[in-house]
Amino acid sequence: MTVQFGIDRLLAEPDLKARLAGKRVALVAHPASVTADLTHSLDALIAAGINVTSAFGPQHGLKGDKQDNMMETRDETDPVYNIPVFSLYGEVRRPTGQMMSSADVFLFDLQDLGCRIYTFVTTLLYLLEEAEVHGKEVWVLDRPNPAGRPVEGTLLVPGQESFVGAGPMPMRHGLTMGEMGHWFIEHFGIEVKYHVVEMNGWQPDAAPGFGWPEDRVWINPSPNAANLNMARAYAGTVMIEGATLSEGRGTTRPLEVLFGAPDIDAGDVLSEMKRIAPHWLAGCNLRECYFEPTFHKHQGKLCSALMIHAEGPFYDHADFRPWRLQALAFKAIRNLYPDYDLWRDFPYEYELDRLAIDVINGSPILRQWVDDAALGPDALEKMAGADEAAWSETIRKHLLY
Repeated sequence: MTVQFGIDRLLAEPDLKARLAGKRVALVAHPASVTADLTHSLDALIAAGINVTSAFGPQHGLKGDKQDNMMETRDETDPVYNIPVFSLYGEVRRPTGQMMSSADVFLFDLQDLGCRIYTFVTTLLYLLEEAEVHGKEVWVLDRPNPAGRPVEGTLLVPGQESFVGAGPMPMRHGLTMGEMGHWFIEHFGIEVKYHVVEMNGWQPDAAPGFGWPEDRVWINPSPNAANLNMARAYAGTVMIEGATLSEGRGTTRPLEVLFGAPDIDAGDVLSEMKRIAPHWLAGCNLRECYFEPTFHKHQGKLCSALMIHAEGPFYDHADFRPWRLQALAFKAIRNLYPDYDLWRDFPYEYELDRLAIDVINGSPILRQWVDDAALGPDALEKMAGADEAAWSETIRKHLLY
């Protein structure tokens, strides 16, 4: 069945377009904000006669040209349409009053990866909060969650919020952005005019895409989100950004490896993972490989690595649990190399007082579990399982599909 995304419905349905008549419209978009025929949403909306008066770019920019984290973009003027393009990852993360004054209705059309740390989630929250303050309307033009419905990870602990942690949700949240907006509004008590242009025909549990429709091509929503395999693995592999290990930046397959390092034996790590918790390796295949990053961590050094293949005949949507898989890789490395300098100590997303791994995971729980030799898989399973069950119950009423 063909899946119709929110942007395509808006363009195709006169009743929806009529609701924007006479209003100034802003678009929040990135490179993957395209229609079914791959026209960028900004071009398509203007061609359809929508009065687009401003555009907004999230992290990595409207054009997606910024490679690493904490690479900021500037405000600019669109050279074709002569409208302001405001950066929500530059001098500010939260839209200013001046930015909000540029439109009446804000269309949010960002392809997400279904992971709490992917900053587009937080950008949506900030937009909703500022829309409440300034009396604006927010529409989410809904898109698939390519990771599907499964939820995984411990909940972010109150007080641990950051730009990669908008609220008490697990790492893999299982929602579309339209659904997430409904949860934000309820959880934070936001009073805002909010509308979701829902998808038609999206079946998050249908094979083989399990969230990603077969008839839609993949376009990177950020520079290192290169394919569906990455999107599935990301809720685990993103945690490597808080480690001294390489997540594969500087290679052609970033964030599709459990680790890469010149001083670790991947085969030994895999054997230790199988010894500790073989059931956490289900749903994918792990392949020993080598790479030499051209930039970033371990630049120019040959790294031993484990590549994740959550794709093709190796993928089982129900069994694959990337957050546990990544936690297990960390645990195996800690067991084999007790004195290894594992945790990266640098400011992560402008958080200066917490270790990056704790910012990423929303609490110290995962790091403490990895570093405590007395704690086995059952301890992490107990904590995560309770949180996952609680989150699944919380979001049940917000599911649109």
